[in-house]
Amino acid sequence: MSQRYLVITELFLPTKGGTAVWFDEVYRRLGGKEIHIVTAAVPGAAEYDATHPNSVHRLDLRRVAWLRPESLGMYVKLFIKSLVLALRYRFDAIHAGRALPEGLVGWMVARITGRTFAIYAHGEELTGWGHGKKYRAMCFALRHADRVIANSDFTRDALTSMGVDAARISVIHPGVDVRRFRPGLPAQDLRDQLGLGPGAKLLLSVGRLQRRKGFDTVIRCLPELVAAGLDVHYAIIGIGEDGDYLADLARQFGVEGRVHRLGHVPIEDLPRWYNACDLFVLANRDIAGDTEGFGIVFIEAAACGKMAIAGQAGGTGSAVLEGITGLRIDGESQAALTAALSEILHDEGRREAFGTAGLARARDLLSWDAVAARTLALGQNES
Repeated sequence: MSQRYLVITELFLPTKGGTAVWFDEVYRRLGGKEIHIVTAAVPGAAEYDATHPNSVHRLDLRRVAWLRPESLGMYVKLFIKSLVLALRYRFDAIHAGRALPEGLVGWMVARITGRTFAIYAHGEELTGWGHGKKYRAMCFALRHADRVIANSDFTRDALTSMGVDAARISVIHPGVDVRRFRPGLPAQDLRDQLGLGPGAKLLLSVGRLQRRKGFDTVIRCLPELVAAGLDVHYAIIGIGEDGDYLADLARQFGVEGRVHRLGHVPIEDLPRWYNACDLFVLANRDIAGDTEGFGIVFIEAAACGKMAIAGQAGGTGSAVLEGITGLRIDGESQAALTAALSEILHDEGRREAFGTAGLARARDLLSWDAVAARTLALGQNES
């Protein structure tokens, strides 16, 4: 039996990011127009929504500088639209994309209409929002949800430390489109585009260019790897505030010819870039509570048959299984990352074994079909 959901989320495709992909992929699999998505109006939304199987409602959710708080208008718009829909349609449950702002709005609508209510928790917001009024509001929403969906074991543990009842927490990892991300895609032209020779090793990172992702640590490792005889190159896909910093760092360490900042790549080329690399790496670290809650990019790489090296901070242990699908190292330690990269780049058999295990896990447990089935089962168990 299918469930009818009202989904309140500021983040939804075509907005970029793993969270937006997660909600789009899951709810399109759970039903058709009887599932209603309340989300933000963004460029390209009208064209995207025209063929979407769910009913998508777009609102102008921009903050207003003269309001106090600046997000007040967002809360009001989300609440009014969501309440009108909840009163008009008989939803089985209301799902909120995050604790704030969606969670507070969802809690109010659920209590008014007598519906069950769930909040998704992603990890980084739990540790990165301090302990002021915003944190207390987040705790309130999470503690009053009927169900909290945590993306990793790390996020589950963070939730319990905030006073959320462990019995109301369900861990559901995000997934990957295993039809789109798969091994065997043509990628030699991408390697040729970077001028890589036959024996060159290509490291790949994908993500927003921000300090906690650890792109800088990988760049710092390159000179030592090259000195050890490895013809290693590093491709970075993504944009962000650290772009100039990373370019300067590559020049400073004399590896600007080996660091290839690709920015945004065409959507159809992203799986090919995973295929083009020899090893996926994201040496993430925790910076003042800002951390990686899971890391969808790790399972995108796995779905393409590539092993990954991740940092130990945050929830990456749910995305990269240590010693099974990849390695986790101290993202603060350049020496630890250099040693791991050197060891694994010299051991093709081990790289392939990790990649094979990651591929099997992605196909069996982390496909979007599997994630949607777990989400559906969650609702049916509570109905």
